[in-house]
Amino acid sequence: MSSAAEELLQFVNCRLVRDHGLVEDYLWVRNGKIINPEPVFFDEQSKAHRRIDCGGAIIAPGYIDIQINGGYGVDFSYDKETTEAGVVKVARGLVKSGVTSFCPTLVTSPNDSYHTILPRIPKTIDGGAGVLGVHVEGPFINPQKKGAHPENCIQTIDNGIATVRDTYGSLDGIKIITLAPEKVKDATVIRELVNSGITVSLGHSMGTLSDGEHAVKHGATLITHLFNAMLPFHHRDPGLVGLLASDAIPQGKTVYFGIISDGVHTHPAALRIAYRTHPEGLILVTDAISALGLEDGVHHIGQLPLQVKQGKAFIAGTDTLCGSIAPMDECVRIFQRATDCSKVYAIEAASLHPAKCLGIERQKGTLDFDSDADFILLDDNLQLLSTWISGVCVHSNNN
Repeated sequence: MSSAAEELLQFVNCRLVRDHGLVEDYLWVRNGKIINPEPVFFDEQSKAHRRIDCGGAIIAPGYIDIQINGGYGVDFSYDKETTEAGVVKVARGLVKSGVTSFCPTLVTSPNDSYHTILPRIPKTIDGGAGVLGVHVEGPFINPQKKGAHPENCIQTIDNGIATVRDTYGSLDGIKIITLAPEKVKDATVIRELVNSGITVSLGHSMGTLSDGEHAVKHGATLITHLFNAMLPFHHRDPGLVGLLASDAIPQGKTVYFGIISDGVHTHPAALRIAYRTHPEGLILVTDAISALGLEDGVHHIGQLPLQVKQGKAFIAGTDTLCGSIAPMDECVRIFQRATDCSKVYAIEAASLHPAKCLGIERQKGTLDFDSDADFILLDDNLQLLSTWISGVCVHSNNN
């Protein structure tokens, strides 16, 4: 009798997202991985222990959210005494929107908050989306583009990489750092972060195109929530937005950019401009806040109170947007409708693209053999049917 982990699953009557298209094929899963069935047939002469009829559904890689501040009443930057429980709660909620991996995101905070929160964030959550590492959005940003970040906590990098380590306490567990390139006087800091396995993202910035190009040449590979909290596009200096069409990007390098397609932050025409200009770099992010999954009312983002009214989140008492309350599956559908891109492209913008940006595309964001069996079943309208992590169903709309 095989154990549950060794059980061989065969998904039938389905279309797989492979090679940038939909392929009618079976999906085989064992030991938490997607496997090549040929050795099973010919070497082991085994058959599936369980066949799962997908009813003609699309099987796609699970969504990956690289910028999410919280959800379901949890704020990763504010609820520092209940960090572990908060991350678990969000991780288990995210699977209901097809997210199988995410980067909990901390907005600009006091140093002691980083020192308290970062060591407490768990990596694996039973029945929930996996943690890829933390996205620290700040505090090395431009106060003129602070958005929902508290100005009194914004810092400058005065002593190179030592400042960065002192601020966060440790770089362990950090996967992405958002900073303003014009505030980094010594660009070797960016190179040192990248050499440590951290993705450097540019955002909350007054930076020019030249500032952005300089940072990219030193290793930056991502732009945080394109169009938001940066200089608007101008024909004489397009700012960070210009990186999408820059001819100064090193050969063979892709600059990725997060974009919020929640129907609030980014106009459909802006979504189309980004998609048509630089499709291979586009990553859908939710930038979701604690109010994700909750009703209108007063909540928190980091140190600041926020108010949700009529489906939009603002810093309380202002008209400054401060994150989204749209789940990832909704963002995918909004983006697909706005751009008229293929369904597969919309899926890959929330799966393959973020995986490639983080350098994990062999394990995540793909249905290739030997990748992690983190996947979702969708209908033809991109509505979520079920979510699977390591080959185990963690959410089904039939339940």
